[in-house]
Amino acid sequence: MTTKVKTLTAAIGAGALLAMGGVTMATSAAEPEPAPPGPVQPSITTSEATVGETVTETTPPPTPTTSSAEPEIKGPAPLPSELEGVPG
Repeated sequence: MTTKVKTLTAAIGAGALLAMGGVTMATSAAEPEPAPPGPVQPSITTSEATVGETVTETTPPPTPTTSSAEPEIKGPAPLPSELEGVPG
């Protein structure tokens, strides 16, 4: 009994491999291979690299816009209702 099962399993596996190979051949034949890359052409016009500088046209304010950064909410935030009373 086990010999028949092994033979049947091997036949199914071989059929699957042949089917996958056939699908691969059919799909690869439909797509042409891309052309190989050509030679690299040197650039005809060359220019020197330029380095710019940052120019600030506005003056900063004489004093900071905020006197002090403080949070609007004081103290710890309240826990959600589902976490109230949970130890830890």
